Amino acid sequence: MPAFDLPPAELEHYRPDPPEPADFDEFWHHTLKEAAREEGLAAAHPVRTGLRLTETWDVTFRGFGADLVRAWFSRPAGVRDPLPAVVEYAGYGRGRGLPHERLTWVNAGYAHLLMDNRGQGDQYGNGGATPDPHAMAPGGPGPAVRGLLSPRGYHYRRLITDAVRAVGAVRALPGVDGTRVAAVGNSQGGGLALAVAGLVPDLAALLVTAPFLCGIRRALDLTDAGPYGEIAAYLGVHRGAERAAYDTLAYVEGISFARRARAPAHFGVGLRDTVCPPSGAYGAFNRYAELSGADPRREIHAYRFNGHEGGDAVHVRRQLDWLDDVWGITP
Repeated sequence: MPAFDLPPAELEHYRPDPPEPADFDEFWHHTLKEAAREEGLAAAHPVRTGLRLTETWDVTFRGFGADLVRAWFSRPAGVRDPLPAVVEYAGYGRGRGLPHERLTWVNAGYAHLLMDNRGQGDQYGNGGATPDPHAMAPGGPGPAVRGLLSPRGYHYRRLITDAVRAVGAVRALPGVDGTRVAAVGNSQGGGLALAVAGLVPDLAALLVTAPFLCGIRRALDLTDAGPYGEIAAYLGVHRGAERAAYDTLAYVEGISFARRARAPAHFGVGLRDTVCPPSGAYGAFNRYAELSGADPRREIHAYRFNGHEGGDAVHVRRQLDWLDDVWGITP
């Protein structure tokens, strides 16, 4: 697929103005305040994985609606000093899978929490373990359209709340340096990490690639690939629901979260990405931190001939080097 979005020179200066509800901040303040009534961390049980150099715990914490959310928490075996932590969010349709699947961050010497996606885990990967008991609002079967006609009933209100609560949960775990917590994700996980950066003012770092839910209105005009294609397909049947859907999506727009962020940020994007068009990532990057009063370190890496995979392992190496540098860690 050839490049289909804006030319690179235009992307570098692209600063869109997505529709932002007047009560955007109030909406999320009250949503997170309701969730904060419950203690975040519920339980952490050690599990056997067959890995001798990694220790892993099966973690549950309280997310949206006091629902129990599952996660894997891992640390380098035998290390007892408090470690910086990476909270990672999985992609669309994926659950937390098996504890030995994602070892990059723990092998780099960090504590690592991989959050399960509520109500997901059935599309690819190795499954999930967190139901979504609130998925009853009008909408289609896919996560992107569950509760699409109501901001309060939308799936991503719940999932973003879980993502914020995951940061509090990892800070409550033993052996974690709570002052150094990074949010990391690709695709849907990138959208969640970006939302966390906008909602957790003391987040220490953000690493996001190919973020979903950025420049949503434009993405719906550019691509029929899922998950945006699921939204378009739903609106193709429910022809009178477009305005209600757009009103809901404005509350989860990644560019709006990016404007409120403070943490140092590392972005990655494939310029031939038809799943999450690159203009969304550039829009978030170019407007990053403009409302927070912060001036954080930030950089973006574009891969001109890559799609949704972006820079793949090459980019991961850049992430590892960047985070070590931001936190002053000598390899």
